[in-house]
Amino acid sequence: MNSLIRWSTVVLLAVFATVTFADPVKIIFDTDMGNDVDDALALAMLHSLQSRGESELLAVTITKDHEDVAPYIDALNHFYGRGDIPIGITDSEVTPEQSRFTPIIHEQQGGNPIYPRSIIVGDPVPSAVDLLRQTLAGQEDQSVVIIQVGFSTNLAELMQTGPDRHSPLAGMDLIRQKVSHISIMAGAFTEINGASHLEYNIVNDIASAQQLADEWPTPVIWSGFEIGLAIRYPAISIENDFDYVDRHPIAESYQLYIPTPHERPTWDLTSVLWAVRKNRDYFGLSAQGKVEVLANGETVFSENPDGLHQYLTVNDAMIEAARELLAALVSEPP
Repeated sequence: MNSLIRWSTVVLLAVFATVTFADPVKIIFDTDMGNDVDDALALAMLHSLQSRGESELLAVTITKDHEDVAPYIDALNHFYGRGDIPIGITDSEVTPEQSRFTPIIHEQQGGNPIYPRSIIVGDPVPSAVDLLRQTLAGQEDQSVVIIQVGFSTNLAELMQTGPDRHSPLAGMDLIRQKVSHISIMAGAFTEINGASHLEYNIVNDIASAQQLADEWPTPVIWSGFEIGLAIRYPAISIENDFDYVDRHPIAESYQLYIPTPHERPTWDLTSVLWAVRKNRDYFGLSAQGKVEVLANGETVFSENPDGLHQYLTVNDAMIEAARELLAALVSEPP
């Protein structure tokens, strides 16, 4: 029996030696962190996927203009053991209001922050667009997936940039060379309560959303408002799954935003899941086409076999599977 076990072990090692594992998906996470807690859940999920070897978070860029947001993201990154991930901020003055949950960074115990971080409020932080250019310039061609779960402010500005110290390419050429595609949580592609829905991420910066929809030169996969609305994050997960530490920034942020038994829609999480596991059939996809952003913020999709845009779809079975999977990934310990 012992010789059989040894032989089996040798065979398994030989098999694994011949397996080529997929390279981690290179991610830039562009977020309006602080406006809704689903951004925090999505960032926790990205850390779990990176711990599994499925993705690599290259940078986080911010579209909410408030001084607490960069330190909050930095605190989350430190909590998950990745405090070296670069962060970039905006000065757009879009949604400058204080968040319900980012103030947890100010809490202290014994004179020390509950959630340690490197970025202190008021510290100089790179601009999001400069960090986007720097990050893209350092990556292999067509290797980067941008997950946009906030406004299109940063990406629209990136499109307009010229050559700089990071790259001799103008913004559009840099995007074409380095970006594989965007996974974006924005818009709405089914009626809600019998009417078109004007989605938050679009209406807060309509001009930038129009520019992205009209001109972005790579494929764009849209997760509409209806997708995250259909998949609610389980309240029981928030109440039970984060107890492996005395205080957890994700559970606390959730309860500060809207406490359980409320079950928050998983809008931003759906874009993360598709970006990293796009070939796992968690979602359906529309035909190819093009999204137009109207003057009032409404998003209209037109089929076109040459179009660069598609949007996610779900059925009942997908909703149940995604709900459990998202909770498992968000709550996975570092």
